[in-house]
Amino acid sequence: MATRITVKGQVTIPKKVRVALELAPGDGVEFEADGAGQFVVRKAQPTATPPRLRRRERRPQPQDEAQIRRRAEELLALLRGLD
Repeated sequence: MATRITVKGQVTIPKKVRVALELAPGDGVEFEADGAGQFVVRKAQPTATPPRLRRRERRPQPQDEAQIRRRAEELLALLRGLD
């Protein structure tokens, strides 16, 4: 199975390989050289995401709820005006 390398050095892993390795979007792969100058590709073990890269969930603030309420009221007023 052959694939091409993009200008950025990226390759597409063929579907047969993705299925065989049970790869999904976001999974990592490892490349390991054997003694004969060939490389083995395997699914990488999941690692913990560093805290600085984790997405923080923002809790709604009281002013956010007020803005949402105001927008809803404005939208309803606009819709009522279309009668």
